[in-house]
Amino acid sequence: MLALTLRVTGVAIAVAAVIGVPLGLILARSRFRAKSVVVALIYTGMGLPPVVVGLAVYLTLSRSGPLGSLGWLFTPTAMVVAQIIIALPVVAGLTMAAADAIHPELPLQLRSLGASPSQEARAVLREAQPGVLAALLAGFGAIISEVGAAMLVGGNIDGQTRVLSTAVVLETRRGHFAMALALGGALLTLAFVVNALLLRFQSVPRRLG
Repeated sequence: MLALTLRVTGVAIAVAAVIGVPLGLILARSRFRAKSVVVALIYTGMGLPPVVVGLAVYLTLSRSGPLGSLGWLFTPTAMVVAQIIIALPVVAGLTMAAADAIHPELPLQLRSLGASPSQEARAVLREAQPGVLAALLAGFGAIISEVGAAMLVGGNIDGQTRVLSTAVVLETRRGHFAMALALGGALLTLAFVVNALLLRFQSVPRRLG
């Protein structure tokens, strides 16, 4: 159960980071006609109820849905998909806010020094590193304790799709409050350890610099 929680949440936040961090940086540094619409969609996505995401993924992956032939429903893959949808707007939106807070003269200075677009992007990312880390932590927090979507698309199947958050709900419904509290404690401990490791990772380049 603990391993599955780590695997599902880890894959989801990794995919959300790979897509969301570049997307946030691009939105922060770009100007185009539909930008306000895209930003509004991202901010709206940051407040999406997980159970609504779970329902949408369930209908998409069900036998009568457009992706029903994949056979992903009630599997960890479906849970990863739902968690990516939940975490992606959070990561992209907070990364965009962090990049927007960088001094606007920095890109101009980099270009005047002959920096390539990739070098400029890396420099902006380094400057926005604390905000990007906060975005990843927020995205991770949004999905590790999420229940609604995981229950809908995973089915809470023992030994297959039961994670710590859904196990807490199950044991509470059974009246096994001591077990529910123990599982809740394990979930909080897991979240604390992952957050502490990420914060430790952030502090390394600062000391080296």
